[in-house]
Amino acid sequence: MRISQIALIAAAGLAALPAIAKDATYIGAVETVAGDAADMARGTVFVDANRNSMLDDGEAGIEGVMVTNGREVVLTGADGSYELPAYDDMNLSVVKPAGYVTPVDADMVPQFAYVHKTEGSPALRFGGIEATGPLPAAINFPMIEDTAGTAFNCLAFGDAQPYTNLEVTYVRETAGKMLATSDLSNTECLIFAGDVMGDDLSLYPRFKQIIAVGQTPQYWVGGNHDVDFDAETDQHSFDTFRREWGPEYWAAEIGDVLFIGLDNVRYPCNGVDAHPFCATDRNHTYNGVVSERQMEWLGNLLPNVAEDKLIVMSAHIPFQTFTDNTAAKHQTDNFAELAALLEGRNVLALAGHTHTTENIEAGEGMEGWEANTGLATSPFHQIVVGGLSGSWWAGDLNAQGVPHATQRLGAPRGYYELAFDGASFVDTYLTFHTDRDAQMHASFSTPRFRKWADALITYANLYGSPSRILPPVTRNDLADPFMLTSADLKGGTWVAVNVWNGSASTEVTVSINGGAPMMATRTQDMAGEAKRKGVEFADPWALIQQSTQASMAVRSDRGGDETAGFSTWQGVKWEGVAGPFQSWMLTDNSHHLWRVDLPTELPMGAHVMTVEATDRHGRTFTANYTFEVVDTIPQMTWQTKFWE
Repeated sequence: MRISQIALIAAAGLAALPAIAKDATYIGAVETVAGDAADMARGTVFVDANRNSMLDDGEAGIEGVMVTNGREVVLTGADGSYELPAYDDMNLSVVKPAGYVTPVDADMVPQFAYVHKTEGSPALRFGGIEATGPLPAAINFPMIEDTAGTAFNCLAFGDAQPYTNLEVTYVRETAGKMLATSDLSNTECLIFAGDVMGDDLSLYPRFKQIIAVGQTPQYWVGGNHDVDFDAETDQHSFDTFRREWGPEYWAAEIGDVLFIGLDNVRYPCNGVDAHPFCATDRNHTYNGVVSERQMEWLGNLLPNVAEDKLIVMSAHIPFQTFTDNTAAKHQTDNFAELAALLEGRNVLALAGHTHTTENIEAGEGMEGWEANTGLATSPFHQIVVGGLSGSWWAGDLNAQGVPHATQRLGAPRGYYELAFDGASFVDTYLTFHTDRDAQMHASFSTPRFRKWADALITYANLYGSPSRILPPVTRNDLADPFMLTSADLKGGTWVAVNVWNGSASTEVTVSINGGAPMMATRTQDMAGEAKRKGVEFADPWALIQQSTQASMAVRSDRGGDETAGFSTWQGVKWEGVAGPFQSWMLTDNSHHLWRVDLPTELPMGAHVMTVEATDRHGRTFTANYTFEVVDTIPQMTWQTKFWE
């Protein structure tokens, strides 16, 4: 363990790393042999018997391993040798075969590639890639044998997106603490679905050290907040990312799974893609598309992959998304072409970007998908893995001292555990503050709530947030959201259940006081319809969390403006009155929300509500709630009448 890791663990209030069965000690690098290979890349994939990252006499080559220059793909010969055409700007990489592992660097980033950029990057704010000069005479890829079998776990994270050192601290107190204290002995990889940073790429080193406490290999794709914004063309836009993490697209095998990372962030897209937001008279921006070079690479890769392998494909921008279903920019233009390459394969697609959890089963569809992705329905299983940052580190601090940042579709901040068994998988959404059986929350949509929510949403749409205008309502105006009046029941009250990882196959029931279970109905069919949005489709519990940020009103005499409120994004200040999240961040829609109507009459007094959700894997999760039925809402503050 490095000193920096010990310091980070101590800073997080942790005693030490747990015992980890996997071998995290193979620290090394790709070997480059001095010389000039001219226009051909050559080398050997070999068993690094003495673990010195050098091809020594007597060390055996590995036959049949895929090596790629980012376009062509070849298999190594009987002696482990390969030869590929070389380009002035390319990633020469090996596709790690099952049964072997490549070395990692001191921050647990796998070393499976040589980033070659003859002339180096143009002048970039964060440096990009230094000139590599001519291609080395040989580029050798060391490996050791791996004992991991076909049953293993990987953890998937979306959008950590820290813009500041304070937000990197939040990463440490959540993901860092979880990685340092969890049993990761069966966890073979950490997958990050882009937006590792929030534009300030100088924060990469500290972030790396924090994630490295998990002592588990990490695989990354870049997001639209990982780009070099001063790059004039897409060719250079991920240069700093490549310097820090390696290829912007790659592949690696573990067990019976082929993991593929794709770059579907084109920046700048201006003058390249035919969208209004990509016009040449607009500010430089990004678009969701998989480049022609990657498509050619994938077409060359797949014939070498057994048909019975599970393909887990990661990218940053969703291929399709419920959250931004009618937006071209936030989905993948040429998804239909990509899906055609993968036709007949067993595929799971992972993405980030939207700061939401979305579990989309094959065959589901939404308005806007065909127009923006070329496909009306999902061709295979897709999961948007949520944001490590939740709603961009916004909101009041929770019990862990980190913003609750409740996500746009109502799920808390968290990450996915993917448990692989051969070519099958079980997906579980986990948070940083609850146990693994906590998979949902339930609340009541009453007439009082809907009137309150309408006022809140109208305010957020009119005035935005932050605003100096006093909001018409706060969470205090709802008094007790688990207290129902007779008028609420008669006026139409239902239970809203948000199953954070819910999908089309999820079944939800609600029972009152041990009575017969009532079957809940999903509020969004995902059958090609438009998004259902508004107070009728809101998640009351999530909206209450998002409604009032008391930390916006924080101000001190000594700190003044410097420490007032809090900041998100590129220094956007949230200060003044304790207002809500911005309107587009509020959970007035969700495709993993279920509804069941309550009876119009229930006896006065306390009641117990049991909510059960059974997922597509047949696992049942239960949550119990107590609530009250009253004639009228009693006075909720100090009753001064008894003391006058």
